[in-house]
Amino acid sequence: MFGRVPPGKTFGMSDWIDAEGYRANVGILLMRDNGEVFLGQRTGARGWQFPQGGIRQGEQIEHALYRELREEIGLERDQVSLAGSTADWIRYKLPKRYVRRGRGPLCIGQKQRWYLLRLAMPEGSVEFSFTHTNEPEFDGWRWANYWEPVREVIYFKRPVYVQMLTELAAVAFPSGAPPKPSWWDAEKSASVED
Repeated sequence: MFGRVPPGKTFGMSDWIDAEGYRANVGILLMRDNGEVFLGQRTGARGWQFPQGGIRQGEQIEHALYRELREEIGLERDQVSLAGSTADWIRYKLPKRYVRRGRGPLCIGQKQRWYLLRLAMPEGSVEFSFTHTNEPEFDGWRWANYWEPVREVIYFKRPVYVQMLTELAAVAFPSGAPPKPSWWDAEKSASVED
């Protein structure tokens, strides 16, 4: 389930970018007992998404997962349990207007390994905090229906959310996933066309 990212190009805080220009990244799907998932509000009310972040050059993926968990939402490793992960990297390309040019190696998108974490403590004692980094990703949060984040995340990440949520549903809901919303097929089709 874990591994070490091989050497490659770096930028910023020595994040790893592979030979194809994809930045290695971990994504966190945090679930509470009733099947709802944590959704963070991007700082400055710029939309909603799951916690995620870059894997540093030579960093073990497991270390990046728990570092990002602490940095982005203030939880420690002992406050969650690891339930599963996607089988492989899931890639997305950035729209041209988001590609940073002239600053380090060219990054055309991200490749992400997603991890399903469950709260391992009573929900009432959980305190989310966004102050563990100088540039907080989130300034708000809420619990959301399992499938809802597909419609909440920025458009170019939607295919990743469709693939990841579909893949992790069997682990998240061993007795059967909740029914998909009426808009699901249209969103899935739009994701395939993008």
